[in-house]
Amino acid sequence: ETGLYEYKVFGALGGCTPELCADVYMDLMYRKHWDGYVKELYEKDFGGQTAIYWEVKYPFPLSNRDYVYIRERRDLDVDGRKIWVILARSSAETACAEKKGVLRVKDYKQSVAMESDGASGTKVFLNYFDNPGGMIPTWLVNWAAKVGAVMFYMV
Repeated sequence: ETGLYEYKVFGALGGCTPELCADVYMDLMYRKHWDGYVKELYEKDFGGQTAIYWEVKYPFPLSNRDYVYIRERRDLDVDGRKIWVILARSSAETACAEKKGVLRVKDYKQSVAMESDGASGTKVFLNYFDNPGGMIPTWLVNWAAKVGAVMFYMV
């Protein structure tokens, strides 16, 4: 009904242990090196609550988005199986002022579970949802409709 998607991903990472995967996943400084969409990313105490601030670069003509979220990691032992779990969710109650020209993503959640594949790799489950908000500018919709109509008639 909303046109939004919630993603569920199952996968495997060969040659990378679950503990290393979890460590890399939690490493904000390293993410800044490999993720070209990060404009700002840091963990900070916002009025007594530790949260992560993450601004994501969006392509023109869209506005950048930012997230304020809390996350935690748990290394669990479930019936002899070691499972690394990372949970994150948006935190509207965190006192982080919104920036002019940047849209705040207020509905975000992510769950990740990792365990050994029995060899030297990792089995991964990821569940992800966010509502990026905002609207597509009318001029862009009109342009796309015009170009699409021209392409349709040319075929």
